[in-house]
Amino acid sequence: MDVIDELVANNRAFAAGLPAQHLDVRPRRRLVVVTCMDSRLDVFAALGLHEGEAHILRNAGGVITDDVIRSLAVSQRRLGTSAVMLIHHTDCGMQSLTDDGFRAELQEATGVAPAFAIESFTDLDADVRQSVLRVRRSPFLLHRDLIRGFVYDVDTHALREVDVVDQGG
Repeated sequence: MDVIDELVANNRAFAAGLPAQHLDVRPRRRLVVVTCMDSRLDVFAALGLHEGEAHILRNAGGVITDDVIRSLAVSQRRLGTSAVMLIHHTDCGMQSLTDDGFRAELQEATGVAPAFAIESFTDLDADVRQSVLRVRRSPFLLHRDLIRGFVYDVDTHALREVDVVDQGG
């Protein structure tokens, strides 16, 4: 039995222990959380969220990429969300690589340079600020006022808000 078979078995037990229910596709809190894919961050537990309350978008570093903007646009324009919470975290793997170094590693391994941006960073607060500004400045999003950025400490589990001043652009 491989790890995926184990997870499928876990799901059978999980589903068997719960009553069937249908939640609205529109998140009750009208919230989207964009965060890192890091396995140490349990978004629902850390924020006290429940099923059906928020959309959760995750990628390496929790950075705002074109694909995240695409998902935010769908979430806002079709599914009624209006608030965006961005969460980076301490001890992030994206801080341990460089764009040029990882791009070269991928090209050496495959013979092809990746078309996607790597989006590594060294300064957590600066990257949170950049991510908030990318969301605020996107013409594809309807709601750009209630966007806040945070850093989650993977050791203490506490959130710290990052102040973002938008000076235009």
